[in-house]
Amino acid sequence: MALQESKKPDVYQTNFEPTSYLEYFKLDQDPMAKEVLHFLLKHYNATFKPGGLKGKLLIDIGSGPTIYQLLSACETFEVIVASDYTDKNRQELEKWLKKEPGAFDWSPVVKYVCELEGNRDRWAEKEERLRKAVRQVLKCDILKERPLEPAVLPPANCLISSLCLEAACPTLGACRDALRHIKTLLRPRGHLVLSGTFGSSFYMVGDKGLPTQPLE
Repeated sequence: MALQESKKPDVYQTNFEPTSYLEYFKLDQDPMAKEVLHFLLKHYNATFKPGGLKGKLLIDIGSGPTIYQLLSACETFEVIVASDYTDKNRQELEKWLKKEPGAFDWSPVVKYVCELEGNRDRWAEKEERLRKAVRQVLKCDILKERPLEPAVLPPANCLISSLCLEAACPTLGACRDALRHIKTLLRPRGHLVLSGTFGSSFYMVGDKGLPTQPLE
């Protein structure tokens, strides 16, 4: 997520619990969530497979506490920068990157991606490859003209953003502004890879309902 700090009440800092959100990514828990995740992973695999997008730097906008969106990209991009608005999400992501106790177990998802790539047994190698590729986890607010300030990065070859715009933006106009803001992070002729939902006005994280901007 990447929500403007001036929005009151700050529902994401207060109500977004990463450990509750990560329940969606336990493949044996929710059949619908599993179907959505598999859909996203297949498309990321197609986007970043050999012959697809590649380059030096990829920036993930609104990473949340998740890594699924980076599992294919880490094979074709040398440096990945993750980012998120909430402190808890960044802490949860760092926990996995640093192999700290209590980190979420992504291995079933990683194994599925490796299966798509033709070698399920290399899942541990892929985890280490991703940990090595992610060099920074930055604060992000896409409703600011400089979403990653005060950090300064070179222009990225690729931006990726999954399930972020509709959650972070209170209006369609804000969505358009956010796209203009993140475009400043992208080099000329770079690539923007977006995934999201259509027509949703809220989603649940644990027992908390969080607002989203319905996109058409």
